[in-house]
Amino acid sequence: MPDHLIPGEDYYLNEDGYIVLTAAYHLKKGYCCGNGCLHCPFNYDAVPEPKRSELLATLKHEKKQRN
Repeated sequence: MPDHLIPGEDYYLNEDGYIVLTAAYHLKKGYCCGNGCLHCPFNYDAVPEPKRSELLATLKHEKKQRN
């Protein structure tokens, strides 16, 4: 893990032990990388279709479930 990442702010470890980058990290980076990251704050702008539409539909469904 690079030293410049701040645990709990830039990333966390999920229950499987994988590193998950936070929205704060992505905002510092300043752009969508196109990988379909879980906490992408850029609406998956660089993710190619049809994956982008699938991710956006999943987000919409999850938000609806929370309300």
